[in-house]
Amino acid sequence: MQSGRVSFHTLGCKLNFSETSTLAREFERGGFVRVAPSAEADICVINSCSVTEHADKKCRNLIRRLHRRNPQAIIAVTGCYAQLRPQEIAAIEGVDIVLGNNDKCDLFKRVAELSGKGRARIYSCDTEQLTSFFAAFSSGDRTRAFLKVQDGCDYCCSYCTIHYARGASRNLPIAEPVADLVREARQIAAAGQKEIVLTGINTGDFGRTTGERFIDLLRALDAVEGIERYRISSIEPNLLTDEIIAFCASSPRFMHHFHIPLQSGSDRILHLMRRRYTAARFAERIAAVRRAMPDAFIGIDVIVGFPGETEEDFRTTYDFLEGLKPAFLHIFPFSERPGTPAVDMPGKVQPS
Repeated sequence: MQSGRVSFHTLGCKLNFSETSTLAREFERGGFVRVAPSAEADICVINSCSVTEHADKKCRNLIRRLHRRNPQAIIAVTGCYAQLRPQEIAAIEGVDIVLGNNDKCDLFKRVAELSGKGRARIYSCDTEQLTSFFAAFSSGDRTRAFLKVQDGCDYCCSYCTIHYARGASRNLPIAEPVADLVREARQIAAAGQKEIVLTGINTGDFGRTTGERFIDLLRALDAVEGIERYRISSIEPNLLTDEIIAFCASSPRFMHHFHIPLQSGSDRILHLMRRRYTAARFAERIAAVRRAMPDAFIGIDVIVGFPGETEEDFRTTYDFLEGLKPAFLHIFPFSERPGTPAVDMPGKVQPS
């Protein structure tokens, strides 16, 4: 395919933003002109999310809107929804390429191979093949750069499909001559960006494939010249160690900013969710952060309406959060995801 205009549309998490930006740089190196998502384009790339049914619906609606606006545009869909439901996406009118997460880095090549619009082609959506690591960081899209430090998840929470969409926990090494995270941070600094947000599917689980530790990564990045601020995008409470808390408290570069998923304040519901902590353990971690950093900004994720959740469970979570006094709450209604254990759990809660 000849070079032309390409637009990028990112749904979901900061990790997707880092990957979209990396894909965009590859298209630009290949002679394409990147245009705004609202502009007319010859190629439209959608990096999809599938954390909820609403995320799937947003992707489907976006595909249809782009196709109506420009029926001749090539539409390529990648990301988690593409990984989990490739046939469903391929059946939508206007889609030309569906590419799974494992070979997302091949997207430019797949688009270049096309001679024009036609029947949708599906590439590399086998969950068993999710083993590679697509190195990624954002550049120029926002004032902050998103640096992907980890991918995949081994936790298998009962409501979540992301371990199917992203595979097992894995990462690049901290420092190595060929491909490493410190080198990527230096590239970000060289481009003039001053803040880096560390992103991943289970960010604190960094080091699973290289035998390193998340705290080792933080220390190495702290020494990169030119970066003034770091933020940890999200970290599981059981992985937020005293060592990490003490380091962030003492470092002038790591912000006193923590996004920590709770999901429920009821231990009974946490057990059904297959989470790896109790409400008491979560509260203890929050207290540890505040002892070291009284000014800490703490954001918390919560899921309401999980199967089996009673009014008493809901009140327990409500009272627990009231006692924690977080700076920010990100609240999700439970979304039933096909293939997860939660689908078959009794006690469904009505959306209303």
